[in-house]
Amino acid sequence: MKRRTFLLGSVSGLSLVALTACVAPTPRPTASVSPTPTATPSLVPKPAAMRRTSWSADPFARGSFSFPAVGATPEQRAALGQPVDDRVFFAGEATSSDAFGTVQGARDSGQRAARDVVRAASPGERIAVIGAGIAGLSAARDLEDAGYDVVVVEARDRIGGRIDTVTDKDWPFPVELGAAFVRRTGRTSLDEDLTDRGVATAPFSNVPEARTAAGVVVEVPGTGAEAVATALAWAAEQPADVSIAQALADSGASKLSTTDADTGLSDADWLDYQITVVLDPEAGAPVAEQSSWYSEAGADAGAGADPGEDRIVLGGFATLLTDLSEGIDVLASSVVTRIAYSDSGASLRLGNGESLSAARVIVTVPLGVLKTKVMEFDPPLPFAHRGAIAALGVGTLDKVWLQFDEPFWDTDAPLWSTVGGDDDFRIWINMVPLTGEPVLVGLVAAETALRLAEVDDDEFLAAALSSLEPFYSAGPTATPAPE
Repeated sequence: MKRRTFLLGSVSGLSLVALTACVAPTPRPTASVSPTPTATPSLVPKPAAMRRTSWSADPFARGSFSFPAVGATPEQRAALGQPVDDRVFFAGEATSSDAFGTVQGARDSGQRAARDVVRAASPGERIAVIGAGIAGLSAARDLEDAGYDVVVVEARDRIGGRIDTVTDKDWPFPVELGAAFVRRTGRTSLDEDLTDRGVATAPFSNVPEARTAAGVVVEVPGTGAEAVATALAWAAEQPADVSIAQALADSGASKLSTTDADTGLSDADWLDYQITVVLDPEAGAPVAEQSSWYSEAGADAGAGADPGEDRIVLGGFATLLTDLSEGIDVLASSVVTRIAYSDSGASLRLGNGESLSAARVIVTVPLGVLKTKVMEFDPPLPFAHRGAIAALGVGTLDKVWLQFDEPFWDTDAPLWSTVGGDDDFRIWINMVPLTGEPVLVGLVAAETALRLAEVDDDEFLAAALSSLEPFYSAGPTATPAPE
Protein backbone atom coordinates (compact mmCIF):
# COMPACT_ATOMS: atom_id res chain seq x y z
CA MET A 1 0.00 0.00 0.00
CA LYS A 2 1.31 3.44 -0.87
CA ARG A 3 2.34 5.54 2.11
CA ARG A 4 0.03 8.36 1.04
CA THR A 5 -2.90 5.91 0.77
CA PHE A 6 -2.31 4.71 4.31
CA LEU A 7 -2.05 8.29 5.53
CA LEU A 8 -5.32 9.36 3.98
CA GLY A 9 -7.00 6.33 5.43
CA SER A 10 -5.65 6.99 8.89
CA VAL A 11 -6.58 10.65 9.09
CA SER A 12 -10.10 9.90 7.89
CA GLY A 13 -10.60 7.70 10.90
CA LEU A 14 -10.67 4.45 8.92
CA SER A 15 -7.37 3.13 10.19
CA LEU A 16 -6.11 4.42 13.54
CA VAL A 17 -3.35 1.97 14.30
CA ALA A 18 -2.27 1.86 17.94
CA LEU A 19 1.41 2.12 18.83
CA THR A 20 2.38 -1.36 19.99
CA ALA A 21 5.05 -2.12 22.55
CA CYS A 22 8.02 -4.25 21.64
CA VAL A 23 8.90 -6.47 24.58
CA ALA A 24 11.63 -8.83 23.41
CA PRO A 25 15.20 -7.57 24.02
CA THR A 26 17.67 -7.81 21.16
CA PRO A 27 21.47 -7.96 21.23
CA ARG A 28 23.53 -4.82 20.66
CA PRO A 29 24.22 -4.44 16.93
CA THR A 30 27.70 -5.22 15.68
CA ALA A 31 30.09 -2.44 14.81
CA SER A 32 30.20 -3.19 11.11
CA VAL A 33 28.41 -5.40 8.62
CA SER A 34 28.61 -6.12 4.95
CA PRO A 35 25.41 -8.04 4.18
CA THR A 36 24.01 -8.67 0.75
CA PRO A 37 20.37 -7.55 0.52
CA THR A 38 17.99 -10.23 -0.66
CA ALA A 39 15.91 -7.68 -2.56
CA THR A 40 16.88 -6.05 -5.88
CA PRO A 41 20.41 -4.66 -5.40
CA SER A 42 20.49 -0.95 -4.72
CA LEU A 43 22.38 1.51 -6.87
CA VAL A 44 23.82 2.83 -3.64
CA PRO A 45 27.17 1.22 -2.71
CA LYS A 46 27.38 -0.88 0.39
CA PRO A 47 28.89 0.88 3.40
CA ALA A 48 32.21 -0.01 4.95
CA ALA A 49 30.59 -0.02 8.39
CA MET A 50 27.14 0.27 9.93
CA ARG A 51 25.70 0.95 13.36
CA ARG A 52 21.99 0.75 14.10
CA THR A 53 19.71 1.24 17.09
CA SER A 54 16.57 -0.50 18.32
CA TRP A 55 15.47 1.58 21.31
CA SER A 56 12.00 0.04 21.50
CA ALA A 57 13.56 -3.40 21.99
CA ASP A 58 16.10 -2.19 24.56
CA PRO A 59 14.89 -3.64 27.89
CA PHE A 60 16.37 -0.70 29.79
CA ALA A 61 14.73 1.98 27.62
CA ARG A 62 11.60 0.62 25.91
CA GLY A 63 11.56 3.62 23.61
CA SER A 64 13.48 6.78 22.83
CA PHE A 65 11.65 9.56 24.69
CA SER A 66 8.26 10.61 26.01
CA PHE A 67 5.72 12.52 23.94
CA PRO A 68 2.33 14.19 24.53
CA ALA A 69 -0.15 11.37 24.00
CA VAL A 70 -3.86 12.02 23.56
CA GLY A 71 -5.37 12.84 26.95
CA ALA A 72 -2.03 13.37 28.71
CA THR A 73 -1.28 16.77 30.22
CA PRO A 74 1.79 18.74 31.34
CA GLU A 75 0.38 18.59 34.86
CA GLN A 76 0.87 14.84 34.82
CA ARG A 77 4.57 15.30 34.12
CA ALA A 78 4.76 17.57 37.14
CA ALA A 79 2.81 15.02 39.20
CA LEU A 80 5.24 12.26 38.23
CA GLY A 81 8.09 14.42 39.50
CA GLN A 82 6.56 14.89 42.95
CA PRO A 83 8.24 13.15 45.93
CA VAL A 84 6.41 10.21 47.49
CA ASP A 85 6.44 10.47 51.30
CA ASP A 86 9.82 12.23 50.98
CA ARG A 87 11.33 8.79 50.40
CA VAL A 88 10.94 8.13 46.68
CA PHE A 89 11.81 10.87 44.18
CA PHE A 90 11.47 10.81 40.40
CA ALA A 91 13.56 12.41 37.65
CA GLY A 92 14.06 11.97 33.93
CA GLU A 93 12.96 13.76 30.76
CA ALA A 94 9.39 12.50 31.18
CA THR A 95 9.05 14.60 34.36
CA SER A 96 9.99 17.82 32.55
CA SER A 97 7.01 19.94 31.54
CA ASP A 98 8.87 22.30 29.22
CA ALA A 99 11.82 20.27 27.88
CA PHE A 100 10.62 16.67 27.75
CA GLY A 101 12.35 14.44 25.26
CA THR A 102 15.62 16.35 25.55
CA VAL A 103 18.94 15.93 27.35
CA GLN A 104 18.47 19.34 28.91
CA GLY A 105 15.08 18.34 30.32
CA ALA A 106 16.57 15.19 31.80
CA ARG A 107 19.51 17.04 33.34
CA ASP A 108 17.31 19.74 34.83
CA SER A 109 15.02 17.11 36.33
CA GLY A 110 17.94 15.40 38.04
CA GLN A 111 19.08 18.66 39.57
CA ARG A 112 15.50 19.38 40.67
CA ALA A 113 15.24 15.96 42.33
CA ALA A 114 18.52 16.57 44.16
CA ARG A 115 17.15 19.84 45.55
CA ASP A 116 14.01 18.02 46.70
CA VAL A 117 16.13 15.44 48.51
CA VAL A 118 18.23 18.11 50.22
CA ARG A 119 15.06 19.76 51.55
CA ALA A 120 13.86 16.46 53.04
CA ALA A 121 17.09 14.73 54.11
CA SER A 122 19.49 15.06 57.00
CA PRO A 123 23.16 15.74 56.26
CA GLY A 124 25.19 12.67 55.33
CA GLU A 125 22.24 10.38 54.59
CA ARG A 126 22.71 7.52 52.17
CA ILE A 127 20.88 8.22 48.90
CA ALA A 128 20.36 5.61 46.18
CA VAL A 129 19.94 6.81 42.61
CA ILE A 130 18.49 4.33 40.14
CA GLY A 131 19.81 4.96 36.65
CA ALA A 132 23.16 6.35 35.45
CA GLY A 133 21.79 8.48 32.63
CA ILE A 134 22.10 12.25 32.54
CA ALA A 135 19.25 12.69 35.05
CA GLY A 136 20.65 10.21 37.56
CA LEU A 137 24.24 11.36 37.32
CA SER A 138 23.23 15.04 37.58
CA ALA A 139 21.32 14.28 40.78
CA ALA A 140 24.14 12.13 42.14
CA ARG A 141 26.75 14.80 41.38
CA ASP A 142 24.85 17.53 43.22
CA LEU A 143 24.16 15.28 46.22
CA GLU A 144 27.73 13.99 46.41
CA ASP A 145 29.04 17.54 46.31
CA ALA A 146 26.60 18.44 49.09
CA GLY A 147 28.09 15.77 51.37
CA TYR A 148 25.59 12.93 50.99
CA ASP A 149 26.56 9.27 50.76
CA VAL A 150 25.46 8.46 47.19
CA VAL A 151 25.30 5.18 45.29
CA VAL A 152 24.07 4.94 41.70
CA VAL A 153 22.50 1.65 40.65
CA GLU A 154 22.62 1.06 36.88
CA ALA A 155 21.12 -1.85 34.95
CA ARG A 156 23.51 -1.51 32.01
CA ASP A 157 27.20 -2.26 31.93
CA ARG A 158 27.84 1.38 31.01
CA ILE A 159 26.75 4.82 32.12
CA GLY A 160 24.73 7.16 29.93
CA GLY A 161 21.32 5.60 29.45
CA ARG A 162 19.85 7.03 26.25
CA ILE A 163 23.08 8.94 25.65
CA ASP A 164 25.17 6.26 23.99
CA THR A 165 28.44 7.48 22.50
CA VAL A 166 30.49 4.79 20.78
CA THR A 167 34.17 5.41 20.10
CA ASP A 168 35.47 2.85 17.64
CA LYS A 169 38.79 2.75 15.77
CA ASP A 170 36.85 1.87 12.61
CA TRP A 171 34.96 5.17 12.78
CA PRO A 172 36.57 8.58 12.21
CA PHE A 173 34.70 10.29 15.04
CA PRO A 174 32.40 9.33 17.95
CA VAL A 175 29.10 7.75 16.92
CA GLU A 176 26.05 8.98 18.84
CA LEU A 177 23.55 6.13 18.93
CA GLY A 178 21.31 8.00 21.32
CA ALA A 179 20.91 11.72 21.88
CA ALA A 180 22.99 13.76 19.42
CA PHE A 181 21.56 17.30 19.57
CA VAL A 182 21.36 20.21 21.94
CA ARG A 183 17.95 21.69 21.23
CA ARG A 184 16.93 25.33 21.66
CA THR A 185 20.30 26.59 22.83
CA GLY A 186 18.75 29.90 23.84
CA ARG A 187 17.04 28.05 26.70
CA THR A 188 19.94 25.96 27.97
CA SER A 189 23.61 26.12 28.90
CA LEU A 190 24.19 22.54 27.78
CA ASP A 191 26.10 23.53 24.63
CA GLU A 192 28.37 25.78 26.69
CA ASP A 193 29.00 22.98 29.17
CA LEU A 194 30.03 20.68 26.33
CA THR A 195 32.31 23.32 24.87
CA ASP A 196 33.95 23.82 28.27
CA ARG A 197 34.81 20.11 28.23
CA GLY A 198 36.30 20.29 24.76
CA VAL A 199 33.35 18.63 23.04
CA ALA A 200 32.75 20.04 19.57
CA THR A 201 29.25 21.04 18.48
CA ALA A 202 28.03 22.72 15.30
CA PRO A 203 24.94 24.72 14.33
CA PHE A 204 22.36 22.54 12.61
CA SER A 205 19.55 23.81 10.41
CA ASN A 206 16.19 22.08 10.52
CA VAL A 207 15.51 23.01 6.88
CA PRO A 208 16.24 19.96 4.69
CA GLU A 209 16.92 19.52 1.03
CA ALA A 210 13.84 17.65 -0.18
CA ARG A 211 13.87 15.25 -3.12
CA THR A 212 11.26 13.21 -4.93
CA ALA A 213 11.63 9.46 -5.37
CA ALA A 214 13.18 10.25 -8.77
CA GLY A 215 15.87 12.37 -7.12
CA VAL A 216 14.51 15.77 -8.20
CA VAL A 217 15.17 18.57 -5.71
CA VAL A 218 11.91 20.38 -4.84
CA GLU A 219 11.01 23.34 -2.68
CA VAL A 220 8.87 22.49 0.32
CA PRO A 221 5.64 24.48 0.17
CA GLY A 222 3.61 25.44 3.21
CA THR A 223 0.77 23.10 2.25
CA GLY A 224 1.36 20.40 4.85
CA ALA A 225 2.32 22.74 7.69
CA GLU A 226 -0.73 24.91 7.02
CA ALA A 227 -3.04 21.89 7.07
CA VAL A 228 -1.62 20.80 10.42
CA ALA A 229 -1.89 24.34 11.82
CA THR A 230 -5.53 24.50 10.72
CA ALA A 231 -6.22 21.17 12.43
CA LEU A 232 -4.51 22.21 15.67
CA ALA A 233 -6.39 25.52 15.74
CA TRP A 234 -9.66 23.62 15.31
CA ALA A 235 -8.69 21.14 18.05
CA ALA A 236 -7.89 23.95 20.49
CA GLU A 237 -11.55 24.95 20.44
CA GLN A 238 -12.85 21.45 21.16
CA PRO A 239 -14.10 20.35 24.62
CA ALA A 240 -11.73 17.38 24.78
CA ASP A 241 -8.30 16.51 23.48
CA VAL A 242 -8.20 14.47 20.28
CA SER A 243 -5.37 13.04 18.22
CA ILE A 244 -3.74 15.05 15.47
CA ALA A 245 -5.07 12.45 13.02
CA GLN A 246 -8.63 13.02 14.19
CA ALA A 247 -8.16 16.78 14.18
CA LEU A 248 -6.95 16.64 10.58
CA ALA A 249 -9.95 14.59 9.57
CA ASP A 250 -12.71 16.29 11.57
CA SER A 251 -11.53 19.81 10.82
CA GLY A 252 -11.45 19.05 7.11
CA ALA A 253 -7.76 20.03 6.94
CA SER A 254 -6.81 16.65 5.47
CA LYS A 255 -9.17 17.02 2.50
CA LEU A 256 -6.42 17.93 0.07
CA SER A 257 -6.09 17.31 -3.63
CA THR A 258 -4.47 14.05 -4.71
CA THR A 259 -3.87 15.38 -8.23
CA ASP A 260 -0.18 15.63 -9.05
CA ALA A 261 1.23 19.04 -9.91
CA ASP A 262 4.10 19.65 -12.35
CA THR A 263 6.51 18.28 -9.78
CA GLY A 264 4.64 14.98 -9.72
CA LEU A 265 3.53 15.73 -6.17
CA SER A 266 0.07 16.54 -4.86
CA ASP A 267 -1.13 18.56 -1.89
CA ALA A 268 -1.83 15.24 -0.14
CA ASP A 269 1.81 14.27 -0.64
CA TRP A 270 2.89 17.40 1.18
CA LEU A 271 0.62 16.63 4.12
CA ASP A 272 2.16 13.16 4.21
CA TYR A 273 5.57 14.84 4.17
CA GLN A 274 4.69 17.08 7.12
CA ILE A 275 3.57 14.07 9.10
CA THR A 276 6.35 11.61 8.26
CA VAL A 277 9.26 14.06 8.18
CA VAL A 278 8.21 16.49 10.93
CA LEU A 279 5.51 15.20 13.29
CA ASP A 280 6.38 11.51 13.51
CA PRO A 281 10.09 12.07 14.30
CA GLU A 282 9.34 14.79 16.86
CA ALA A 283 7.08 12.46 18.85
CA GLY A 284 8.42 9.08 17.77
CA ALA A 285 4.79 8.06 17.39
CA PRO A 286 2.06 8.20 14.73
CA VAL A 287 -0.31 11.15 14.56
CA ALA A 288 -3.10 8.80 15.65
CA GLU A 289 -1.37 8.75 19.07
CA GLN A 290 -0.29 12.38 19.38
CA SER A 291 -2.22 14.98 21.35
CA SER A 292 -3.53 17.89 19.31
CA TRP A 293 -3.64 20.09 22.41
CA TYR A 294 -0.03 19.64 23.47
CA SER A 295 1.69 18.85 20.18
CA GLU A 296 5.29 19.96 19.75
CA ALA A 297 4.18 21.42 16.39
CA GLY A 298 3.21 24.61 18.18
CA ALA A 299 5.41 24.33 21.25
CA ASP A 300 7.50 27.40 20.49
CA ALA A 301 4.65 29.61 19.40
CA GLY A 302 4.40 32.63 21.67
CA ALA A 303 7.24 31.42 23.86
CA GLY A 304 8.32 35.01 24.39
CA ALA A 305 12.05 34.35 24.06
CA ASP A 306 14.35 33.37 21.25
CA PRO A 307 14.76 29.60 21.62
CA GLY A 308 18.11 29.74 19.85
CA GLU A 309 19.54 27.32 17.35
CA ASP A 310 19.84 23.57 17.50
CA ARG A 311 23.40 22.19 17.60
CA ILE A 312 24.67 18.75 16.69
CA VAL A 313 27.21 17.12 19.01
CA LEU A 314 30.33 15.97 17.16
CA GLY A 315 32.89 15.31 19.86
CA GLY A 316 31.21 12.80 22.16
CA PHE A 317 28.16 13.51 24.35
CA ALA A 318 29.40 10.94 26.86
CA THR A 319 32.24 13.26 27.91
CA LEU A 320 29.68 15.19 29.94
CA LEU A 321 28.63 11.98 31.71
CA THR A 322 32.20 10.97 32.47
CA ASP A 323 32.78 14.25 34.27
CA LEU A 324 29.52 13.96 36.21
CA SER A 325 30.30 10.42 37.37
CA GLU A 326 33.84 11.16 38.59
CA GLY A 327 34.15 9.96 42.18
CA ILE A 328 30.59 8.59 42.25
CA ASP A 329 29.99 5.01 43.40
CA VAL A 330 28.25 3.37 40.41
CA LEU A 331 26.95 -0.18 40.81
CA ALA A 332 26.72 -1.33 37.18
CA SER A 333 24.90 -4.35 35.67
CA SER A 334 22.45 -4.25 38.57
CA VAL A 335 18.73 -4.37 37.80
CA VAL A 336 16.37 -3.05 40.48
CA THR A 337 13.22 -5.16 40.64
CA ARG A 338 11.58 -3.82 43.81
CA ILE A 339 11.57 -0.63 45.85
CA ALA A 340 10.11 -0.79 49.34
CA TYR A 341 9.80 2.40 51.33
CA SER A 342 8.49 3.50 54.72
CA ASP A 343 9.01 6.16 57.36
CA SER A 344 12.32 4.57 58.27
CA GLY A 345 13.89 4.47 54.80
CA ALA A 346 13.99 2.54 51.54
CA SER A 347 15.16 -0.86 50.42
CA LEU A 348 16.05 -1.96 46.90
CA ARG A 349 15.92 -5.55 45.72
CA LEU A 350 18.23 -6.36 42.84
CA GLY A 351 17.73 -8.91 40.09
CA ASN A 352 20.51 -11.10 41.51
CA GLY A 353 18.64 -11.42 44.81
CA GLU A 354 20.77 -8.96 46.75
CA SER A 355 19.35 -5.98 48.65
CA LEU A 356 20.50 -2.42 49.13
CA SER A 357 19.32 -0.02 51.82
CA ALA A 358 19.19 3.77 51.69
CA ALA A 359 17.45 6.60 53.46
CA ARG A 360 15.90 7.83 50.19
CA VAL A 361 15.87 6.84 46.54
CA ILE A 362 15.72 8.78 43.27
CA VAL A 363 14.20 6.85 40.37
CA THR A 364 15.39 8.00 36.95
CA VAL A 365 14.56 4.97 34.78
CA PRO A 366 12.84 5.81 31.46
CA LEU A 367 9.08 6.10 31.26
CA GLY A 368 8.99 3.09 28.94
CA VAL A 369 10.48 0.93 31.68
CA LEU A 370 8.05 2.26 34.29
CA LYS A 371 5.20 1.27 31.98
CA THR A 372 6.36 -2.35 31.88
CA LYS A 373 5.91 -2.69 35.65
CA VAL A 374 9.11 -4.72 35.94
CA MET A 375 9.96 -2.51 38.90
CA GLU A 376 7.62 -3.11 41.85
CA PHE A 377 6.86 -0.38 44.37
CA ASP A 378 5.82 -1.32 47.92
CA PRO A 379 3.52 0.27 48.84
CA PRO A 380 2.17 1.02 45.35
CA LEU A 381 2.77 4.51 44.04
CA PRO A 382 0.04 7.11 44.57
CA PHE A 383 -2.69 7.29 41.95
CA ALA A 384 -1.31 10.54 40.50
CA HIS A 385 2.01 8.87 39.72
CA ARG A 386 0.42 5.71 38.31
CA GLY A 387 -1.98 7.80 36.24
CA ALA A 388 0.86 9.85 34.79
CA ILE A 389 2.89 6.76 33.91
CA ALA A 390 -0.12 5.25 32.14
CA ALA A 391 -1.16 8.41 30.28
CA LEU A 392 2.13 9.80 28.97
CA GLY A 393 3.33 8.39 25.67
CA VAL A 394 6.64 6.78 24.75
CA GLY A 395 7.90 7.24 21.21
CA THR A 396 10.66 5.60 19.20
CA LEU A 397 13.24 7.24 16.97
CA ASP A 398 15.95 4.93 15.64
CA LYS A 399 19.11 5.61 13.67
CA VAL A 400 21.38 3.93 11.21
CA TRP A 401 24.95 5.19 10.85
CA LEU A 402 26.58 4.33 7.53
CA GLN A 403 30.25 4.93 6.76
CA PHE A 404 31.24 4.88 3.07
CA ASP A 405 34.64 4.76 1.45
CA GLU A 406 33.73 7.92 -0.46
CA PRO A 407 30.59 9.95 -1.16
CA PHE A 408 28.17 8.72 -3.82
CA TRP A 409 26.09 11.89 -3.51
CA ASP A 410 26.56 15.34 -5.01
CA THR A 411 24.86 17.62 -2.48
CA ASP A 412 26.45 19.61 0.33
CA ALA A 413 23.18 19.93 2.26
CA PRO A 414 23.60 18.60 5.82
CA LEU A 415 19.95 17.52 6.11
CA TRP A 416 18.03 15.52 3.49
CA SER A 417 14.42 14.39 3.20
CA THR A 418 12.24 12.61 0.66
CA VAL A 419 8.66 13.22 -0.42
CA GLY A 420 6.09 11.23 -2.35
CA GLY A 421 7.70 7.81 -2.06
CA ASP A 422 7.42 4.77 0.18
CA ASP A 423 10.92 4.78 1.65
CA ASP A 424 11.34 3.78 5.29
CA PHE A 425 14.07 6.32 6.01
CA ARG A 426 12.67 9.74 5.11
CA ILE A 427 15.36 11.81 6.87
CA TRP A 428 19.15 11.71 6.44
CA ILE A 429 21.98 13.69 8.00
CA ASN A 430 25.01 14.25 5.77
CA MET A 431 28.10 14.43 7.96
CA VAL A 432 30.45 15.55 5.17
CA PRO A 433 29.88 19.32 5.60
CA LEU A 434 30.08 18.86 9.38
CA THR A 435 33.09 16.57 9.70
CA GLY A 436 34.54 16.04 6.21
CA GLU A 437 33.88 12.31 6.52
CA PRO A 438 31.62 10.27 4.15
CA VAL A 439 29.15 9.27 6.84
CA LEU A 440 25.34 9.37 6.63
CA VAL A 441 22.88 9.05 9.49
CA GLY A 442 19.35 7.87 8.69
CA LEU A 443 16.38 8.44 10.99
CA VAL A 444 13.26 6.29 11.24
CA ALA A 445 10.37 6.89 13.62
CA ALA A 446 7.06 5.68 14.98
CA GLU A 447 5.48 2.54 13.51
CA THR A 448 8.22 2.17 10.88
CA ALA A 449 10.87 2.14 13.61
CA LEU A 450 8.96 -0.51 15.54
CA ARG A 451 8.69 -2.68 12.44
CA LEU A 452 12.35 -2.34 11.49
CA ALA A 453 13.45 -3.06 15.05
CA GLU A 454 12.37 -6.65 14.49
CA VAL A 455 14.32 -7.29 11.26
CA ASP A 456 17.91 -8.48 10.93
CA ASP A 457 20.82 -6.34 9.84
CA ASP A 458 20.56 -7.48 6.20
CA GLU A 459 16.97 -6.35 5.81
CA PHE A 460 17.58 -3.21 7.82
CA LEU A 461 20.51 -2.19 5.63
CA ALA A 462 18.60 -3.00 2.45
CA ALA A 463 15.81 -0.65 3.53
CA ALA A 464 18.34 2.09 4.30
CA LEU A 465 20.17 1.80 0.99
CA SER A 466 16.92 1.77 -0.96
CA SER A 467 15.89 4.96 0.82
CA LEU A 468 19.12 6.63 -0.29
CA GLU A 469 18.56 6.09 -4.02
CA PRO A 470 17.06 9.58 -4.57
CA PHE A 471 20.46 10.98 -3.53
CA TYR A 472 22.59 8.64 -5.64
CA SER A 473 24.80 10.39 -8.14
CA ALA A 474 26.32 8.28 -10.92
CA GLY A 475 29.59 10.14 -10.77
CA PRO A 476 33.10 8.74 -10.98
CA THR A 477 33.16 7.86 -7.26
CA ALA A 478 29.78 6.13 -7.20
CA THR A 479 29.97 2.35 -7.51
CA PRO A 480 26.75 0.30 -7.30
CA ALA A 481 26.64 -2.54 -4.82
CA PRO A 482 27.37 -5.90 -6.51
CA GLU A 483 24.64 -8.47 -6.76
